[in-house]
Amino acid sequence: MFVVQMKKRLLLLLIAVGCALPAAAQDLILRRDSSRIEVRVTEISPTEVRYKRYSNPDGPTYVLSVGDIRSIRYANGEEEVFEVPQSSAAEPSEADSRPRQYRVGDYYDRGGVCGIVCYVDASGEHGLVLSLDEAMLAWSTYRKPDFRETGADHPSDGQRNLEAVARFIEENGLSWDDFPAFDWCRVHGEGWYLPAIDEMLAIGHGYHGGSRAHSDRKARNAFNDALRAHGGKRMDRMLYYFSSTEKNEKEAYASHMDLEPPYLIEIPKYNKFLVRAVHKF
Repeated sequence: MFVVQMKKRLLLLLIAVGCALPAAAQDLILRRDSSRIEVRVTEISPTEVRYKRYSNPDGPTYVLSVGDIRSIRYANGEEEVFEVPQSSAAEPSEADSRPRQYRVGDYYDRGGVCGIVCYVDASGEHGLVLSLDEAMLAWSTYRKPDFRETGADHPSDGQRNLEAVARFIEENGLSWDDFPAFDWCRVHGEGWYLPAIDEMLAIGHGYHGGSRAHSDRKARNAFNDALRAHGGKRMDRMLYYFSSTEKNEKEAYASHMDLEPPYLIEIPKYNKFLVRAVHKF
C-alpha cells in the first residue's frame, strides 16, 4: 500500500513539473538597437510581431515592426534571424523618394511605419500616422507622496513629452513600467509616441472629416473601415483617450472622438483609459 501511494505521489509530482515547464518558457526578442525583451510571441506577420510581456502574460498585446527586430530566440531553443528590410538596405528608388500627398484615412506603410493617417498639414506631405491597435492603460502608476510633475506638459508635441518622461525616469531611478501608456507607445518602435492634447484634438476633428461642427458619418465610418481593413481596431467615439500632456502632478489631459463637447478633461494619471500611438511623417 505504501509503495502504491509513493508511486501516485511521484506521478503527480512529474505531472506538476511537466505543466510548470511550459508555463515558465519564454521567448527573447533582440532588437536592432541591441535591447532585449523577454516575451511570449503571439503572432508574426510579414510586417510586424505581436507579443505579450513575459512578466505580464495577461496584460496588453504589444507590436513591433519586423524592421526593428534582429532576431527572436524561441522557448524551444530555435532562433529566427530577420534580414534588414530592403527599404533600409538599398538606396530608395526615384519613385520612393518623391513626396506623396496623403489624406486623413489613408493607409500609411513606409520605412517600417504602418498605420492610418490621422492628420495632415496643408501640403498633404506631412502629418501623423495612428497606430492600428489601442490599449487601456494608466498614464502613470507612480504615486509616492513626493511625486511631482514630470515636465511632460507640452500641449502640441508628444515627442517632447516622451523625452521629458524619459528624463524623469532616469533622474528618479524609475522604470518605463511606472508609465504604462508611454511605454506601450514607445515599444511600437522608434518615433512612436503618445500624442499631446492638441494632437489628440486634431485627430478627433480629422476623424469627423475635418471638423466636429457637423456630423459626417461617412468620414467617420471610412476612418474606422480603414483601421479594420488593415487588421486594426476601430476607434471608440464615446470613451476618452489619454494624451501625453500633464496638467499637474496628479492629472493629465484626455479627449474623446465624439461630436459633443467638452472635448478635453483632466483625469487622474493612475486611472486606466484608452491609448493610441502616433508617428510623424
